[in-house]
Amino acid sequence: PDFSGTHVKPRLIHNYDGKDIVLNKENNIVLSPDYFDDLLLYKGQTLIVTDGTTLLGADDKAGIAEIITAMEYLIQHPEIKHGPIRIGFTPDEEIGRGAHKFDVKKFNADWAYTIDGSQIGELEYENFNAAGAKITAKGKSVHPGYAKGKMVNAIGLLNELINLLPKKEVPEQTEGREGFYHINHLQGEIEKAELELIIRDHDRSLFEKRKKLLQNSVNELNEKHGDFLSLEIKDQYFNMREKIEPVFQVVEIAKEAMETLDIEPIIKPIRGGTDGSQLSFMGLPCPNIFAGGHNFHGKYEYIPVESMQKAVEVIVKICEIVASK
Repeated sequence: PDFSGTHVKPRLIHNYDGKDIVLNKENNIVLSPDYFDDLLLYKGQTLIVTDGTTLLGADDKAGIAEIITAMEYLIQHPEIKHGPIRIGFTPDEEIGRGAHKFDVKKFNADWAYTIDGSQIGELEYENFNAAGAKITAKGKSVHPGYAKGKMVNAIGLLNELINLLPKKEVPEQTEGREGFYHINHLQGEIEKAELELIIRDHDRSLFEKRKKLLQNSVNELNEKHGDFLSLEIKDQYFNMREKIEPVFQVVEIAKEAMETLDIEPIIKPIRGGTDGSQLSFMGLPCPNIFAGGHNFHGKYEYIPVESMQKAVEVIVKICEIVASK
């Protein structure tokens, strides 16, 4: 729901010159390296961009295209030796629901890779532990002129709760493996208000502490004001690192494939989730490899064609390396 994906009209920018790209002249929408400096990594390359009114959908149409192209290449080049290869596609990855129904047993693979990363070279085997929380506040509406000692403002209770959370532990002030609380929905009136937030941390113990702090904050306010707040927390996914480290050779194979193709591996934790997390916990260790796109989920999304071609080469090279070992 972040941005429209209806009627996408992609456009090719050949031999990108490193300057501003006017996506939509009518609405003055410009993709500029002054704001998105990663663009300068791709001077001289061919970029696929939007028309400024939709996202591009490279996340993850690019991954699908790269997997299919790699399989087509292997079929056309039988001289490339490889073992059995399984491919699969999961729907609804962006809302974390597609992988739940993936039949790992039927897929019948020892391990896999998701082709769903961003810039060229990304190789990821860590992601957030994630939970979603919903806090409901019930209040008492009384005429404000006569409200002293009587009114309970549900909106005010949620505001007080927000102020109990660590101020700097939010997405806009964290990076790397730093976790956060992110309030993404708030609505209400005097008598009822609702707040939704997500909780993220790479460290499992810190993740559990975050959930506990939220619960303790709700308890504290209920003790102070009466039982006006209720909390519901649901775990969403966990850090796949603990499932991949015991079979770390799957990461080493992908790293070797990139280095053989003169691609510098960028190994870093995902500040988000991936179907690979759910699949890893379902018994299919599944690191994530770059698909090549940038600025996902918005009108400034773009992808270099050359990065897509390199992703295809990485997939093919992984198959070769596994056969040789």
